[in-house]
Amino acid sequence: MPLKSPAAKPASPEDLREIVQALCDGSLTARAYCESCLARIRASEPRLKAWIALDDERALTLAAARDAERAQGGRTGALHGVPVGVKDVFDTDDLPTEMGSPAFVGHQPGKNAELVERILAAGGYALGKTATTEFAYMHPAETRNPWNTRHTPGGSSSGSAAAVAAGHVPVAVGTQTNGSVIRPAAFCGVVGFKPSLDSLPIQGALPFAETLDHVGMFARTVAGAAYFAASLAESGTFSPEIEALSRPPKIAVLPRFPWNAAEPGAARHLQASLQRLADAGTELRTVALPGDFDEAHRVHRTIMLYEGAREHATRQANHRRVMSAVLNAAIDEGLAMSHDDYRDALVRRAALAELALDLFEDCDALASLPAPGAAPERLDITGDPSFCTLWTLLGFPAISLPTGLSDGGLPYGMQLAGSAGGDDRLLRVASWCEAVIGFNGSPR
Repeated sequence: MPLKSPAAKPASPEDLREIVQALCDGSLTARAYCESCLARIRASEPRLKAWIALDDERALTLAAARDAERAQGGRTGALHGVPVGVKDVFDTDDLPTEMGSPAFVGHQPGKNAELVERILAAGGYALGKTATTEFAYMHPAETRNPWNTRHTPGGSSSGSAAAVAAGHVPVAVGTQTNGSVIRPAAFCGVVGFKPSLDSLPIQGALPFAETLDHVGMFARTVAGAAYFAASLAESGTFSPEIEALSRPPKIAVLPRFPWNAAEPGAARHLQASLQRLADAGTELRTVALPGDFDEAHRVHRTIMLYEGAREHATRQANHRRVMSAVLNAAIDEGLAMSHDDYRDALVRRAALAELALDLFEDCDALASLPAPGAAPERLDITGDPSFCTLWTLLGFPAISLPTGLSDGGLPYGMQLAGSAGGDDRLLRVASWCEAVIGFNGSPR
């Protein structure tokens, strides 16, 4: 089937690298750019509800301070003057951190998470706090999908994905314990990058399951995601510039995982996207996961709920009445799990991580859908995360690229995964695929 996409248009002025260059060469000031972001937010935020904490005067003051620092010839960082959307599970010293919960309305931690400190050290600033599902689990925020507000934006990093898609900010940060970066990126038609586990600091963010919690990010392009990741990570973790591949990539295709199935329209679109890659020289082969992986989703669930229950048990004891039914049920299920079952799940996770290295012996990346289909036409759910489960369980890097639109005008995506620690190679493959597929649409 032909790929459905809007007419081609010039590269978005919201691409991070273009913004950084404009701020650096003086053709754009940080305050002027902040004003333009705030204007776009005012125009669409009443519909989208991507933000839970946003103070215009605070943001403009921070932007003006970045301009003053540059004018005085002081040290400027890789993100100098760049406004960033920060998921409302990361502590901030000058904005509330409510974690999507009525129990924590107005909560002021009075300190910054380590990732927020790194944003500041690089010269950026938190424009505001983006909406999250309750405790970054399944109960949805009020955020709507910018492509169609009757549809979910995904979760749990709902506001971050929607804000980047709507052009409110060039980049935003999120977290993923199952599918909370990759899925909303796909639903909102932006790039979502979940680096290898522990590549970026998560200290100062609300934990759910420490074995599984990842920091991730949203950007308009793969190059923007790579530059943003490199700006926040320890030096040498990621390359800020994506080196071009010397040959078309070798990609293994996973049509499905043992625990799920794709919707027909999404499956057809994935095949059309893959055909475009093949026509450009990509070597493709279809694979299936070995039987050892059949129960990987259950291993993931055991670890996630056992750890999540013990992390949130005290909060549940104090606030059960105002917590959602879905979160209470998850905590109750996790508290009923035995330590032996949890320990066995950790052992199986380690074994699967070793086995999974073999999946990448003859390919540069594995491709799959990031979700069963496009964003569901519902606001009481955030969609199925199960296409993201394996790579989160293993701690392997994954990225979602927008590839076109469904017949209903909603974004489709492609998920690419790489081997543990192979983030730079994954970004190179993703950049190549992005260029070949050529989708650069934005919600109208």
